[in-house]
Amino acid sequence: MKRGTVEMSVGIFVLAGILAVGYLAVRLGQMEILGAKYYQVKARFQSVSGLKPGARVEISGVLVGKVTAVTLDLKRMAAVVEMNLREDLKLSDDTIASVKTAGLIGDKYIKISPGGSDLIIKPGGMITETESAVDIEELISKYVFGKV
Repeated sequence: MKRGTVEMSVGIFVLAGILAVGYLAVRLGQMEILGAKYYQVKARFQSVSGLKPGARVEISGVLVGKVTAVTLDLKRMAAVVEMNLREDLKLSDDTIASVKTAGLIGDKYIKISPGGSDLIIKPGGMITETESAVDIEELISKYVFGKV
């Protein structure tokens, strides 16, 4: 009788541990399971060096979406970034999208600076005002070799 009680206790403990790890994986991974609604917008940049799908999209430091794809526009030879943004977020047509770096050598992310226009970007639309990534290595090499 005592052995069955110990086995039952261990089983409950293991099950609780698995549920706790699953909960932490969802919360720390910032996964949306139910109720998350997004719409897609695009932005065209001259350079997005280091930006990858899954990167954060922020407004005022608050996560509002993620980068879903980074592709090349062969006609314009420019990078096109596709982003999923929260459905409750309405961006005006003069919004500015910038590629930024988290810290000195951190991950790249998209920073959105909202505009003041009354015209709203529709789902699937394009953010036309963009600022490309600053290439730190290029700036350092220019400084070292006296080309600044």
